Amino acid sequence: MLRRYIEAGQIVSTQGLKGEVRVQPWCDSPEFLGLFEVLYLDEKGERPIKIQKVRPHGNIAVVKMEGVDDIDTATQYRGRVLYIDREDASLPENTFFVTDLIGCDVLDADSGVCYGKLSDVSVTGANDVWHVTSADGREYLLPAIPSVVDETDPVNGRIAVRPLKGIFDDEN
Repeated sequence: MLRRYIEAGQIVSTQGLKGEVRVQPWCDSPEFLGLFEVLYLDEKGERPIKIQKVRPHGNIAVVKMEGVDDIDTATQYRGRVLYIDREDASLPENTFFVTDLIGCDVLDADSGVCYGKLSDVSVTGANDVWHVTSADGREYLLPAIPSVVDETDPVNGRIAVRPLKGIFDDEN
């Protein structure tokens, strides 16, 4: 089952004197955080906080939260993780959050052989690279491109792939 509340970033410092905070986003971009009217201070969605404004500032987001109007109040939020409600996100079809993919079994689409579990995702610019860790602890790098990834099913914890020659069979 996919988690409803997903880590979206961390408040790393304050910004100015009027209660704004600087958030290091753990999502695609600082602009993504601006799509949400409410963020959460806990992974259960029990501590909502209304967002008045989000603006990108380089690779961070400057966020103004309702009721946080001075630097002293803003300082109390430093280090807090912010969560989004998955139900508030609008993702294109067959697009998933990285957190949904981590831990999925990576299987050969034809033979069913399990290569390991998806353990990390690197964003390279051209395409994402999936880190697959085998049962014996070896790490393999798999390009997340349409010709390799056949099916992604995080609800059932599996990803079917047709890997490029040499990735898992240790050929040169």
